[in-house]
Amino acid sequence: MRRILRDLKILILTNLWLVPVLAGLVGALFYFAAPPPPMHARLATGAEGGGYHAFGERLQSELALQGFSLELVPSAGSQDNLSKLAAGEVELALVQSGQELTLDEEQRAKISGLGVMYREPLWLFVGDKVKFERLADLMKLRLAIGSAGSGTQAVTAALLSANRIEAEHYPPQWQELGGSRAADALIDGQLDAAFFVGPAENALIQRLAAEEKIRLVGLHRIDAYLARLPYLSRLEVGEGMLDLAHNTPNQDIVTLGPVATLAAGEDFHPSITPLILEAAKTVLKNGSLLDPAGSYPARPPLSLPILDQAEYYYAKGLPILQRYLPFRIASLADRYIILAIPLVILLFPLFKAIGPIYQWRIRARIYRWYKHLREIDQQLYKGNLDSDIGAEIERLEKLEDELARVEVPLSYSNELYELHMHLRYMIERLTAYQRRTTAEAKVG
Repeated sequence: MRRILRDLKILILTNLWLVPVLAGLVGALFYFAAPPPPMHARLATGAEGGGYHAFGERLQSELALQGFSLELVPSAGSQDNLSKLAAGEVELALVQSGQELTLDEEQRAKISGLGVMYREPLWLFVGDKVKFERLADLMKLRLAIGSAGSGTQAVTAALLSANRIEAEHYPPQWQELGGSRAADALIDGQLDAAFFVGPAENALIQRLAAEEKIRLVGLHRIDAYLARLPYLSRLEVGEGMLDLAHNTPNQDIVTLGPVATLAAGEDFHPSITPLILEAAKTVLKNGSLLDPAGSYPARPPLSLPILDQAEYYYAKGLPILQRYLPFRIASLADRYIILAIPLVILLFPLFKAIGPIYQWRIRARIYRWYKHLREIDQQLYKGNLDSDIGAEIERLEKLEDELARVEVPLSYSNELYELHMHLRYMIERLTAYQRRTTAEAKVG
C-alpha cells in the first residue's frame, strides 16, 4: 500500500504542469460562456379583470413553480401592450393579431412572436328587439365600438372599413366605449348594440350571455371578411355554448376574431422561450369552450418573425435536458456543454500525452546520471584522468549514495538498478585504472 501511495505521489508531482493548463481552460470556459438567463420578465396584460390579465395570472402562477418571476404590467389594451413592448418597457406582451400591422417595418423588426395562446372571438350583443343582418344595419343604432386604442375597436374598425364605413363617417350616436362600461350601458338600455372581444369564459362575456334583455348575434359573409383580413379566424359557436340555462346563443352562429399572441421584445432572453411556452401549454392544456384541448400554444402569425427557440419547440418540443431537469439546472448545463465540447477536444491530446511525458520525466531522473558516466568514459578513452582519478572515484561513490535516495515507480526499478550496476562498473574501472597507472609509475 505504501508503495502504491508513493507511486501515486510521483505520478501527481510529475504531471503538475497540467494544473495551470486545466485552470486556464476552465477559466476560459466560464469567461466565454453566456451569462445565465434571467429568471424574471415583465408581461403587459391589458386592464385588470380582462381576458389578457386573467391569462397572465394563470401563466404567472405556473412559472412561479419553476422559480421564474413574471411581473404583470396593466395597460390600456392590446395597442398599448404593443407600444410598451416596442418601447422596451416590458419583455413580453399579449397582443391581438393584426395589431402588429400598425407598426412600421423598423418597429416590427424589434418584435418576435412566441406563439398564439388562444382565439379571441368578436361578440356582437344587441337589444332583444334589434333587427340585425349586416354591419350596415348598425348605422342607425346606438353602438359601442370599443374604447379608444383597444383591441375591440381595432377589430370593429377593420370590419367596418371592409364595408367602406370609415371612422370619419361614423354616426354621432356611436360611442368609443368598451368593457364593463359598455356592458352596463347595453343592459340599462342606453345602447342598442355593443362589440366585445374576449374568450367565451370571460366573466364579462358570461354576464352578458346570462342577460335576458339582450341577445348574441352572428356575422354573415365570413369568408369575404377572412379574404380581406387574414389575421382573423372563423369561429363557430353552437347553440347554448355560452350559457345553456339562457340558451345563449339561441341558435348556431358564426363569428370571427383575432388570436391572442404572446410577443417578445428586443430585451427578451431567447433561452427562456421553452420555459414560457411549456408553462403556457400547461395553462391551456384543457382547452376552452371554443378551443379544443391541446390546441395551443401554436405558431405565431406569419406577420411576426418567430424566434428559433420557439420554432424548435413547435417542431420537437422541449430541449432534451429540460425534459428531465429543472429549467435553471438544464439551462446552466446546456450553456456549458456547448463550450465543454471544444474543451474536451483540447484536453484529449493533453491527457494522451500524460503517459509519454510521465515516462520521459521518470527516466530523466535516471538517465541524467548517465551523462556524467559518459563524460568519464570519454576521459578514460582520451587518457585525461591521470591526475584526478582518486577525486573522480570519490565523486562517483557520493553519486552512488545519492542514487540510493532516488524514488521511482516500481515499474521503472529495473532501469534504476541497471544504473547502479553501471555506476559500480565505472568505479571499478577507475579503481583498476588507478592501480595500473600507480604500478606503472613505480616501475618507471
